[in-house]
Amino acid sequence: MIDTLFDSLKQNPYFSAGFGLVGVGAGLTLLRQGSVLGLTYLRRQLLVTLEIPSKDKSYPWFLQWMSAQKSYRTQQLAVETSYKQHDNGSVSAKFSLVPGPGKHYFKYQGAWFQVQRQRDSKMMDLTSGSPWETITLTTLSRDRSLFHELLNQAREVALSKQVGKTVIYTSWGPEWRPFGHPRKRKPLSSVILKDGQTDKIVSDVKGFLSNGEWYNQRGIPYRRGYLLYGPPGSGKSSFIQALAGELGYNICILNLSERGLTDDRLNHLMTVIPDRSLLLLEDIDAAFAKREQSDQQGYQSMVTFSGLLNALDGVAAAEERVIFMTTNHIEKLDPALVRPGRVDIREYFGNVDSDQTLRLFLRFYEGESELAKLFVNKLKDHPISAAMLQGHFVFFKQQPKQALENINLLIEASNENQKNSQ
Repeated sequence: MIDTLFDSLKQNPYFSAGFGLVGVGAGLTLLRQGSVLGLTYLRRQLLVTLEIPSKDKSYPWFLQWMSAQKSYRTQQLAVETSYKQHDNGSVSAKFSLVPGPGKHYFKYQGAWFQVQRQRDSKMMDLTSGSPWETITLTTLSRDRSLFHELLNQAREVALSKQVGKTVIYTSWGPEWRPFGHPRKRKPLSSVILKDGQTDKIVSDVKGFLSNGEWYNQRGIPYRRGYLLYGPPGSGKSSFIQALAGELGYNICILNLSERGLTDDRLNHLMTVIPDRSLLLLEDIDAAFAKREQSDQQGYQSMVTFSGLLNALDGVAAAEERVIFMTTNHIEKLDPALVRPGRVDIREYFGNVDSDQTLRLFLRFYEGESELAKLFVNKLKDHPISAAMLQGHFVFFKQQPKQALENINLLIEASNENQKNSQ
């Protein structure tokens, strides 16, 4: 009976046509799925990919490196603009064209790479507030070793631009990021302190940096704190920048009054300081004048006084760290903040004395020894800061006689500062 029914259905032209169409459709579907699976399998076997998220340090390195490749091919570009304002008031701008969102191709050591830069507008990088981005590199599996080579080359090219310069870092969320372009190293001789003062600090810092094993053997925390105090314009910040240049170090500037800064983030930032960097806490008195201010949560930040103390030398405090603090009012600082272990060296930066004045004059006007002596004699008994003196010399650059003849401008400024400070 079943055979009879099947024979009758086969003879039915409508059924035969429909069954044939279903069979063809099923066959095409299986063929398509088989092709997709086959291509996916071949892709997995023959290709390899590398993802670089925008939060990774190599992200900007790779973009700049790729834009310099001669074999770089794309129709989609993005611009990165940097500008510099010169002393004469003019501004020069530099435009760097880097790969924009989309697909790009370049050839490296005989191998072709596909680069896909993707931007997700729905996801944000919380540390920068910019859209989340990724770069995906694709090449043949046999060439996977080239990933390490091109990333190392991109890093070397990026770091070569910092050779002989000082990088200034500032906190950005939970991490440190370069602030502006690397700056030319400030020579130590450009900051003229009292006789022997520069040698004292430099010798102590270098001695600390070269004796890590000595600290470890004795179980002493390997960190060093310096407090530079004195009136405004006495050269505290300038000296730290020159010291960083002398050591070949960078500078991490941490603003304790930063809005949104918490104890946890402060502790984290002080633990992940970039290698070969000095940590600078400027105007420490403006953040915490007294211990009681911890109840007021600082200024705009949420850092407490106890949180700062723990970050400096608590159980979780970082090792191999050099911290510089500056203040104009040491008398406002809590004794707990400046005790040994948190502050190991205190150094007073005051107004210039006669010897400093003489050396500064001769630095700006070489060979003018007689004019320098007259200049020093006229400034006796007048408290002048290094910043005021330098500003005077800059105003009368290459005019030593005019600098001497107009010395009354300095004296008047000194008297005005004295009145304001009373």
